[in-house]
Amino acid sequence: MTGPTPPVPPRWRMWPLYAAGFTTAFGAHGIAANLGAETGDLRTSLLYLGLLLALYDGAEVVLKPVFGSIADRVGARPVLIGGLIAFAAASAVFVVVDDSGWLWLARLGQGAGASAFSPAASALVARLHPKAKQGRAFGSYGFYKSIGYTLGPLLGGAVVWVGGLSLLFTVMAVLAAGVAVWAACAVPSVPPLPRARQTVVDLVRRLSEGSFLRPTAALAAATAALSVGVGFLPVSGAAAGLGPLVTGAAVSLLAASAAVVQPRAGRAMDDGRLPARQGIAAGLVITAAGLGCAMLPGLAGVLLAAIGIGIGTGLITPLAFATLAADTPDERMGQTMGAAELGRELGDAGGPLLVAGVAAAATLTVGYAALAVLIAAAPALVAHRTGPRVTTTAG
Repeated sequence: MTGPTPPVPPRWRMWPLYAAGFTTAFGAHGIAANLGAETGDLRTSLLYLGLLLALYDGAEVVLKPVFGSIADRVGARPVLIGGLIAFAAASAVFVVVDDSGWLWLARLGQGAGASAFSPAASALVARLHPKAKQGRAFGSYGFYKSIGYTLGPLLGGAVVWVGGLSLLFTVMAVLAAGVAVWAACAVPSVPPLPRARQTVVDLVRRLSEGSFLRPTAALAAATAALSVGVGFLPVSGAAAGLGPLVTGAAVSLLAASAAVVQPRAGRAMDDGRLPARQGIAAGLVITAAGLGCAMLPGLAGVLLAAIGIGIGTGLITPLAFATLAADTPDERMGQTMGAAELGRELGDAGGPLLVAGVAAAATLTVGYAALAVLIAAAPALVAHRTGPRVTTTAG
C-alpha cells in the first residue's frame, strides 16, 4: 500500500537529512582513520585495533534492517532523532570517562546510533519526494555523505593532532547532538502508513525479488570497490615510491569524484536522460575499469583508478537508491533502506577481504583484477528488467 506523497518540503528542511548523512560518513572514517593515534594497547595490539574497526560496521550489519523496520512502524523522524541522540551519547561517554579501555563500548554505541539514523534518513529522503524527483534527492544526499567520507580522515586527523582522540569524540558528540536538534526543528513529520500484514516468508520473498536484489547488489559492488580504493590505493602508491601526501590526495580525489557525479547522475535520471538500469550498468563497467587501472604501475595508475572508481560509484549510488525507492511501497520504505544498507555494509567488508585474500595468495595486482572481473560481470544481471512486486496478504 502506497500513501499519497506529501508536498515536497522547502530545501532548507532537507538540510538536516544531508547533515545526518555527513555525520555517519564522518563518524565512520574520521574516527576509524585516527584510532591508531591513541596511546596504550592501540599501538601495540593490531588485533584490538581490528576489533575496534569492526565494531562500528558490525553493529550496522546487525541493526540497520531492524531499525529500518522500526522506522516503518513508528515513523522515520523519531528514529532519525533518536539515533542521532544515541550517537552523541555514546561519543560523550568516552569523553567523560577518558579511558581508552572504553573505546570498544563507544564505537559499538556509535555504530548502533548510526544504524538507526542512517536508514531513517534514507527513508525520509524517499518519502518526502515524489518518484519523479528521487534521483535528485538521493544524488544530493549522496553528495554530502561523500563529503563526509572525503573530509573525515583529514579533519579527524587535524582534530586529533590538536587535542587527541578525546577531542575528536567531543566534536562527534556536538555534531550529532546539533543535527538531532536541527532535525527536530526542521524535518517534517511523516507519519507511518497502514501496513499489510507481512510474515517472515513474505519478507524473504520480497527481498529476494530482482527489483530489490539487483540495485542492492550494485550498491554492494560499488561499496566494495570504494572500500578497496580507500584501503589499498595508498598501498599501491607506497609500493611505487609515492609519499603519503600523494596517496592521500588520490583517496580524496576518489571521494571527490563520487561527490561531484552523484547529484548530476540523479538529475539526469529524473530528466529521462539516463535510464536507471543503463546508468547502473555503466557505473559498474567504469568502476571495474578503475580497478583495472589500479593494476598499472606508478602515479598514473593510482590517479586513474581513483577517478574511475569515484565516477563509477557516483553513478551507481543515487540511481540504485532511487530505483529501490521507486519499487518499494511507502509503508515498507524503512525496511527496504535498512536491508539495502546491509548490502552495502557486506560489500564494504567483502571487497577488502577478497582483495586481501587474493593478494596474500598472489599479488595485490591480481587482487584488483579479481574484484574488477566480478564487478564487470555484474551489468549482465542488473540490466535485466525487474519482475513484478509480490503483494503481501492484508490483515
